[in-house]
Amino acid sequence: MIADQVRLLAHQLRLFGFHANFERRAAEALSAQMHPLDFLKLMLDDECLFRKERVAKALATRAGFRSPAMLEDWDTTFDRGIPKARLTELASLGFFFNKENLLLLGKTGEGKTHLAVALGRRLCAEGAQTTFMPVNLLFEEVAAARAAGGYLKLLKKLNKSKALILDDFGLRAYTHEEATVLVDLLEDRYRNGVVIVTSQVDPRGWQKLFEDAVIAEAIVDRLKHPAQRVVLKGGSYRERLANARS
Repeated sequence: MIADQVRLLAHQLRLFGFHANFERRAAEALSAQMHPLDFLKLMLDDECLFRKERVAKALATRAGFRSPAMLEDWDTTFDRGIPKARLTELASLGFFFNKENLLLLGKTGEGKTHLAVALGRRLCAEGAQTTFMPVNLLFEEVAAARAAGGYLKLLKKLNKSKALILDDFGLRAYTHEEATVLVDLLEDRYRNGVVIVTSQVDPRGWQKLFEDAVIAEAIVDRLKHPAQRVVLKGGSYRERLANARS
């Protein structure tokens, strides 16, 4: 049968989107008396969408997200200080395309990490390689890499990502060695990729996290300029949700 031949050829050519949809699309084309070129365009659209979704899935797997959070999951019935218009603006990824960092600020439980992960997944859907990294884990990986002689290799790997999410920045003060790591990382990324930072600490207090004022200024400057800010408020969403259910 012709359908079997098409199926085999599509598989051999690795046209998996075509392979999955051609019979349904052929039936639609016959029903609508579609022009052959319109039918062909539909099939090519299916193939493009399949490939985009496959890339997005692979990028999201490699990103290391610690939750399945999506922007569609953001509960707008709770006021967390971010209007729907602002959420829509963030979803358009303007900060990324303008090469601006994104600072997500607020107290514990207000949704900083959820928003960071959701935006990271949106970036993956657009084909942008993304890495999610809690700051304390970053330094653990650096220590392991240095012990194995692979520090520069780790930096290179991290900076392949067009978006680097540093989660829970400022939970503690940082040593001189850790500050140097941040300088190395941010220096290579400056204007080449964006950083999304989640922090409970207002950026005006970031310099106090470092021993060396000169290094502190370099780190803070590279994070803040240029950058957009989102300040969440309203208290712990998890606590409010638990109260609402009780």
